[in-house]
Amino acid sequence: MTTTEVAAKFMEFANQGKFDAVQDELYADDCESIEPDKPDAMGLSNAKGLPAIKEKGKRFNEMVEEMHGGYTSEPVVGGDHFSVAMGMEVTMKGVGRVNMDEIAVYEVKDGKIVKEQFFY
Repeated sequence: MTTTEVAAKFMEFANQGKFDAVQDELYADDCESIEPDKPDAMGLSNAKGLPAIKEKGKRFNEMVEEMHGGYTSEPVVGGDHFSVAMGMEVTMKGVGRVNMDEIAVYEVKDGKIVKEQFFY
């Protein structure tokens, strides 16, 4: 798949709330996930490899008490990358209700996402 095709499939899954399918079908086995190096990263760290990325997602979901809503913007594609704005309103355990907004940038090689990087 081209980067544009991967981005379109990403959006199809995101619009259905199927983020597990995004990882299962679109991520390379050796994908890398990069978080900002800042105190409000909720203890989430960088991860290398699909199993580690899935574990990171599991840890995040365990911090969520209740999901109130979210969004993913249409992708912007440039070369081997695409980006989306993403956000959610959640109640975090021990924290309360918060709005989270970020820009996510994805790198595609050989029809698979090989890197995700978040900016917030």
